[in-house]
Amino acid sequence: MNPTALMIMLLSLAIGTTMTLMSHHWLLAWIGLEINTLAIIPLMTKTPHPRAIEAATKYFLTQASASALILFSATMNAWKTGEWSITLLSDPYTITLSMALMMKLGLAPLHFWLPEVIQGIPLSTGLILSTWQKIAPMTLLLQISHLTDLKLLITMGLTSILIGGWGGINQTQLRKIMAFSSIGHLGWMVLILKFNPQLTLFNFLLYITMTAAMFFSLMSISSTKISEISSSWPKSPILVTTIMLVLLSLAGLPPLTGFSPKLLIILELAKQNTLLLASVTMLASLLALFFYLRLTYVMILTLPPHIPPSSTHWRTTKNSPLTATMTTLALLIFPLSPTFLLII
Repeated sequence: MNPTALMIMLLSLAIGTTMTLMSHHWLLAWIGLEINTLAIIPLMTKTPHPRAIEAATKYFLTQASASALILFSATMNAWKTGEWSITLLSDPYTITLSMALMMKLGLAPLHFWLPEVIQGIPLSTGLILSTWQKIAPMTLLLQISHLTDLKLLITMGLTSILIGGWGGINQTQLRKIMAFSSIGHLGWMVLILKFNPQLTLFNFLLYITMTAAMFFSLMSISSTKISEISSSWPKSPILVTTIMLVLLSLAGLPPLTGFSPKLLIILELAKQNTLLLASVTMLASLLALFFYLRLTYVMILTLPPHIPPSSTHWRTTKNSPLTATMTTLALLIFPLSPTFLLII
């Protein structure tokens, strides 16, 4: 892609998200979401492949439907209340706006577009879609969290955790695995949204850090399949080792970064006297833990001395400082979790 066009698209993404973050008005927030949607579509189709065109079309139709629902609900709410304020919602329109934002995020059962779209686009665009594009809808959800129906959030959260784990089990494509991982992590955030919005924000920041570290690492070794990542040890043994650790961090194993949000969410659910919900959540998360461990196991099986000498390569992979920074944060933030929570 032309560097000037790429700069314009990235600048538009930044402007759209910033506009939504700074707005107290539903119409301005909707405009920011629309700018975000339109800016990422050229990035999806920068490689003119039928899969990329299909992914961009699915993404556009889904996001346009969610945006239309947001605009119609906000208009009807303004007609009823006389105000466009984001925090002033009347009863029927809170649910429709929440569902539209969850559709933009890709929460189950409104998740069907997300794995197919991420599978059809390059890793760099998948990184933007999995991290930056979720900031604006999540911010709006956080602003209306005190008005959202608790039963809706619990249902969507548990469904997302289950589908995020179940859908990733039989996948061999790394981009689809990251899509189902995103669905599962967003389920954890929505589950705790009504009880403790600050904890949702903390979980979201760590999710962005771990997902960005995983995508940067995959971009460094140019791997999109499990078979490719498992044969990358001769090219970059340190990077493959960190990828395995980031996967375990995404799974939520101690003492890595991903353990801290899960621990704090379970403690918060127990504090709210919802022990059954906490137990079901932990059992549902075992599905995701299984496919993360399966991925790690597949990679371990191909480490030396199991790898044949004929398939070795020169170690020419260059690790960028950004990749090193993100992987370090994705692995070692756990001891600093109380400090970050106090800041939030």
